[in-house]
Amino acid sequence: MMTLREQTQQREEQTLSPVACLSQNTRGRQRPEEECPIRTPFQRDIDRIVYCNAFRRLKHKTQVFLQPEGDHYRTRMTHTLEVSRIARTIARGLSLNEDLTEAIALGHDLGHTPFGHAGERLLDEIMPGGFAHYQQSLRVVDRLEKNGDGLNLTWEVRNGIVCHTKGPQAETLEGQAVRLADLIAYINHDIQDALRGGVIFPMDIPLDASEELGFTHSERIAALVEDAIEFSQGKERICQSPEKEQALNELKDFMFDSVYTNPLCKGEEGKAQEMLRMMFEYFRRDPDALPEDFQEIRAAEGDDRAICDYIAGMTDVFALEKFKELFLPANWTVK
Repeated sequence: MMTLREQTQQREEQTLSPVACLSQNTRGRQRPEEECPIRTPFQRDIDRIVYCNAFRRLKHKTQVFLQPEGDHYRTRMTHTLEVSRIARTIARGLSLNEDLTEAIALGHDLGHTPFGHAGERLLDEIMPGGFAHYQQSLRVVDRLEKNGDGLNLTWEVRNGIVCHTKGPQAETLEGQAVRLADLIAYINHDIQDALRGGVIFPMDIPLDASEELGFTHSERIAALVEDAIEFSQGKERICQSPEKEQALNELKDFMFDSVYTNPLCKGEEGKAQEMLRMMFEYFRRDPDALPEDFQEIRAAEGDDRAICDYIAGMTDVFALEKFKELFLPANWTVK
């Protein structure tokens, strides 16, 4: 009698596109494991990511605005969920493997630093050999989670995570769908947050892009997703039509010029970076002060690697509290 996993894999074979990545054809894990009787390998990866510590920390990590006052601004967690929804819609429209797509999307930003890309730039500057959040995301799932054992994810999920933003495209179409969904998500939700914060106004958004994609958040995403599904049919890559790609790039350029470098929403980034720099130098002077979890990394890979892993994993809130503990005088109390 077939297990539930085998039934699911049979349905994949019957219903998914010939170019989809079937879970039964995974290249496997770094450490072999017995198959689950209920879940496919990619479904297991989804669960491992959702239940890991790094995933929970995303709710307190900056997307664009540092420590915004208001409940409706995006965090790294809400960004991740929006990427997952967009990517799965594209995957469904192309009859790709939604489970693989979701696993990659949920894991793609696990290595992001506190204070968003400001933290990433600082660690890239001071970490020997540089730092990139997509490489750190792979390190999180391979090395840092589960008390140093890693999550032992499938090759396809790991490939999609490390290829989600720069460098070569993922080798699966599901991974490519996540890469495009990440771009669609952050450009459009950052526009919405910037409008909410009064950093930009509706008339600032390039008219040509609006006429091509729509004038609202939902219209733009719908246009881009529908176009990606339609234009990628029968192709060996996930892509937009030239017209939609040009409009999306115009919005991206606009956001970099008007929001991502705007002092109104980025004015505190220098302070955040200096705070992280001071903590990095503190632990360089006294690496014994690192938590016990990072002492094994220190012994195996050096002080800088352990310090970088510790700081990169911090949430915004924890980084502020740790800085206060290390550098600000505590209130005197009677014992």
